[in-house]
Amino acid sequence: MSKDTETIKRDAEVAQFRFALIAPVIQGLFPDTSATDYYKRVTASPLTLPDGSIVSYSYKTLEKWKSQYKIGGLDALMPNTRSDKGFSRALNEEAIAEIYRIKLEHPRMNATQIYEHLVRESFIPANVSVDSAQRFIRRNDLKSARDSNLRDRKAYEEDEFGKIWQADTCYLPYITEEGKSRRVYCIMIIDDHSRLLVGGELFYHDNACNFQKVLKNAIAAYGIPDKLYVDNGCSYSNEQLSMICVSLGILLLHTRVRDGASKGKVERHFRTLKERWLYTLDIAAISSLAQFNGLLRDYIRSYNTTFHRGINGVPLDRYEASKEHPRKPESRQWLDDCFYNRITRKVRKDSTVTIDGVCYDVPMQFISAKVDIRFQPDDMSSAFILFDDQKFPIRQTNRNENCHTKRNNLPGIDYSKAGGES
Repeated sequence: MSKDTETIKRDAEVAQFRFALIAPVIQGLFPDTSATDYYKRVTASPLTLPDGSIVSYSYKTLEKWKSQYKIGGLDALMPNTRSDKGFSRALNEEAIAEIYRIKLEHPRMNATQIYEHLVRESFIPANVSVDSAQRFIRRNDLKSARDSNLRDRKAYEEDEFGKIWQADTCYLPYITEEGKSRRVYCIMIIDDHSRLLVGGELFYHDNACNFQKVLKNAIAAYGIPDKLYVDNGCSYSNEQLSMICVSLGILLLHTRVRDGASKGKVERHFRTLKERWLYTLDIAAISSLAQFNGLLRDYIRSYNTTFHRGINGVPLDRYEASKEHPRKPESRQWLDDCFYNRITRKVRKDSTVTIDGVCYDVPMQFISAKVDIRFQPDDMSSAFILFDDQKFPIRQTNRNENCHTKRNNLPGIDYSKAGGES
């Protein structure tokens, strides 16, 4: 991971952390008598930052974040400094996976013994403190000797449409299109209260770009949910989605690691989708993804208008009863802007940057500067540099065309003197 990518990931985590603290006030969901009382309650005890460090905040800090967010949105919640000083992840992904493995196979091992194992087997360097392992085990409820996969679950349901949406991906069978057999993935979003399917589409790839597409279409149709509940797969746990959710004012929630079953409603729906729809299809007769998606849209319309035993009613009827709860996007352009992905790049001497291995021309005034690039992953023709609230378009490099482009920074030539003076 490059330094710039690490910086974006860290900044997204900090912005999401700050937004999570002020979200109940932004969305008007706090139970206290006033916003100040809420701020004082949540700052009464130290808070754990995304990097694992523990800090104490004044309630006035949260008031400041709320004001900043109202004025500047996501950018106002990003850290003021890009320095990496003081930031490190003590436990890497391999060390975390090893902790879960040990607690599963040896549930009675304590944090100190696990820490010594991680150091001995080179999962972490010796200069990482034992506190890091203890803190991780405590925060993730791994202290007890019980089955670490056993979770305390209770049935729950929100009281209005749009308070929580659950999203996930389901693997569907292969189909053959133009002589090529490819796996199909179904990305689906369901509303917790009404069980309405607010978004769903089939793709050949399960990735962040495709989930963002489904989420954007769902918001355009039904409004902005208060919370989005997803698992820790790469499509749902990434810095771009964190920044998109903060821009929209959505509180992004992730299931615990290896606990995807906690998204019970969307998981249960996938079983219904297979039993009621998929198993009735002649997969061999489906010759394109577009055809398959047409069949899915028919299923979604049928599901949303059919009696649902879990709610003792029809999802569409429940939606109609509280459909005014979700906030509406300010405009289509505003929604597009919220869904732009963000990266930083340093412009090379030839006025180009590289994104996902593809070279792009940028305006020459940005040579040698670090620039903030915004783009839609499925439409790079709309990519631009954002500088001083102005958009500067970039375009994919055409080296042959550039060879014949007139430069305006070369000294003029007096052709009357070509070949020497007479």
